[in-house]
Amino acid sequence: MAEQEGSLGKAGFIAQHGLYSDEQVAQAEALAARVRELDLETVRVAWTDQHGILRGKHVMARDFPAVLANGLDFQTATLFMDTTNNLFAPIFERNAGMNFAALAGGPDAILVPDPGTFRVLPWAERSGWVLAEMYLADGTPCPFDSRQVLRRQLDALARRGLSFMAGLEVEFYITKLEDRMLEPAQAGYPPDPPRVSVIAHGFQYLTEDRQDEIDHILVPLQRHLEAIGLPLRTMEDEWGPGQCEFTFDPELGLTPADHMVLFRSATKQVCRRMGYHATFMTRPALPNFFSSGWHLHMSLIDAATRTNLFADPAEPLSPLGRQFVAGLLEHAAAACVFAAPTINGYKRFRPNSFAPDRITWAVENRAAMLRVVGGPGDPGTHIENRAGEPCANPYLYMAAQIAAGLDGIERALDPGPPERAPYEAEKPLLPRSLMEATAALRASPFYRGAFGAQFVDYILAVKQSEIDRFLAHVTDWEQREYFEVY
Repeated sequence: MAEQEGSLGKAGFIAQHGLYSDEQVAQAEALAARVRELDLETVRVAWTDQHGILRGKHVMARDFPAVLANGLDFQTATLFMDTTNNLFAPIFERNAGMNFAALAGGPDAILVPDPGTFRVLPWAERSGWVLAEMYLADGTPCPFDSRQVLRRQLDALARRGLSFMAGLEVEFYITKLEDRMLEPAQAGYPPDPPRVSVIAHGFQYLTEDRQDEIDHILVPLQRHLEAIGLPLRTMEDEWGPGQCEFTFDPELGLTPADHMVLFRSATKQVCRRMGYHATFMTRPALPNFFSSGWHLHMSLIDAATRTNLFADPAEPLSPLGRQFVAGLLEHAAAACVFAAPTINGYKRFRPNSFAPDRITWAVENRAAMLRVVGGPGDPGTHIENRAGEPCANPYLYMAAQIAAGLDGIERALDPGPPERAPYEAEKPLLPRSLMEATAALRASPFYRGAFGAQFVDYILAVKQSEIDRFLAHVTDWEQREYFEVY
């Protein structure tokens, strides 16, 4: 695109640093024209933060072509915010508290939109949306950009002639908003959660009548998701009251991770506009609510032939697939920081709960952490990781899986025989808490090599801040347990 002058971004930043491929240059030219033809008012330039939450700026449509040339400036202090938006690192110290002087003081950096991710948002009048990546002012990639962490793992696969395919299976709750808790005293760090009621009784798994009760919510949501290009496959009534499961067609590369962040954000926005609250929190503290999970379905594809390399004519899983599984098992404890990154996410890991409690693999058994789906001669054979929580950062969840699986392939690891009774297997337990998971990541050199020591230390700092705040809070359980008896 032609260089655009102005206050947005830095003049000619994208071309100057060669940040677009030839394909993206053509996409950007076409996108600038399309935004004009659509007569949009705004384009939301969004990026995924360290928590997997979308942040964004609404750019006036007339200025968007400049963003496609210059990028868009953003405040790097957001890189050091926890889930309450409090700073977890002393960014005004010389090295920003993270041994990274370039971010000291919270300077601006540059968002570079990926023009191939553009959508028109059907629920927001005359609004477009595009996903961006983060670059420092000198044109180098921001080391804390999780989308680029995944991109580097995909590149490692590509150098071996492999592609990553993933399908999403996501559980979440929809509740009716009764009180948004918007009194000034309720707007804290974090604010009081909204008061909600259930939209239907639960405990009738996959019952047709139960799902029909919420059809007036699901159908508009379905139409909006399909309108923005998400490959929705099924909508299902899950276990708890108002608990849903949405599944999506498998896709290659960055796309499933991009679609996961967009799905969560779109679902929350559409539901809120209809008077409902959607939550991807694993186990809400509400009576009769059960845990939600995110089951990640994965396979490796031959990049040249598009053949599924996990399928085998005679065995449930190919030798390459077994090696991939072995790598996932080897690094499972440390990878939990990426698959289940919240304090709340570890409430799921209990025996006989349809969630895993230990590091196992099995063929068509939902008690295992890793379930092989398919079988001999099935071209759709793949691996399902059942350890993830719905609010995981999808870029880090997938990157951690690729890195571990690739390590298993490169070292020709053997996963051993699949378990027949995973809950009874004499195998290591999954971490019982985020504290245990971060200890495993801190003790493991593997992800320091795969992601870089700087990034791993950064994630550990994010999570340690969350842990420290949790441990400092006096819970209702403690008050009931000790206040009267002692």
